[in-house]
Amino acid sequence: MDQRWVFIINPIAGNGYAGHQTDKIKRLIKERGLDAAVIHTKGKGHATELAVEYADKGYQNIVAVGGDGTFNETIQAILDREDITIGTVSAGTGNDFINILGFSEHFTDRDWMIFFEQNTTKIDIGVCSGRYFLNGMGFGFDAQVASENYKDMQVKKGKKSKYWWHILKNLFFYVEKKMRIEVNNQKSENRCFLTTIGNGRRFGGGFALTPKAYANDGLFDICFVKQISIPLRAKELVSVLKGTHIYDRIVQYFQSDKIRIEVDDEVPIHLDGELFFGTSFDVSLLPSKLKIIYNPYGNNYLK
Repeated sequence: MDQRWVFIINPIAGNGYAGHQTDKIKRLIKERGLDAAVIHTKGKGHATELAVEYADKGYQNIVAVGGDGTFNETIQAILDREDITIGTVSAGTGNDFINILGFSEHFTDRDWMIFFEQNTTKIDIGVCSGRYFLNGMGFGFDAQVASENYKDMQVKKGKKSKYWWHILKNLFFYVEKKMRIEVNNQKSENRCFLTTIGNGRRFGGGFALTPKAYANDGLFDICFVKQISIPLRAKELVSVLKGTHIYDRIVQYFQSDKIRIEVDDEVPIHLDGELFFGTSFDVSLLPSKLKIIYNPYGNNYLK
């Protein structure tokens, strides 16, 4: 039986860039004579519903077109479907997850050519308190910035994001929360400026928080940037951009396949860039869980 494809496009991802790829995708489908559907999402959570709907209809290749959040939504309810292959076409703002797979942040003609070769591999998937994630999760400074920016955008719909203002404000005023951590059968308490649990290497549009991570080695790379003085925060963020922060004395970097974190008061966290809130987080790894199309010729981060 010929394979069937569905392209689930988040039309607002990348400030509308993903939606503008619709005609090109339809043209590529026609050129290759594919049995394929092209569908636009209509809101938060819709990609999950569409993925289930088309998997139930017998579509074997489910392709998410958008940013990391779109990819995250698409896989939530179909991870146990062994007949499904996932594709991800980066068309968002940050495009951090695609870094794992070796494709460009915005697909070139060569990327499309390799994509349709359908080279596949299996990657690990993280799960935090019942929610799956592909690239990674974290809380602290970056999650606080994301939370404040999201609230600002909700209040001022249609107006320009003040993302860099929230970064600057939190560089001066973010207060590290006390965390109770259990990992590798050891318990500790700490205050961290940044906490990242990485399956991939990049977050926030290019910050190399877990620069040694591989998405199919059966382990998370975990990075704690400990409590830090205000004058040194900007310097540390520059080191994070380069991935050299892991050699600093205020950074703890290690691997594990599970971790539990508790805080006293509710805090924001991000999973593949999507915001959630809570006080306790049970995080574990599902090895080789997702069959996905990748670029074996590119600079992927797979073993």
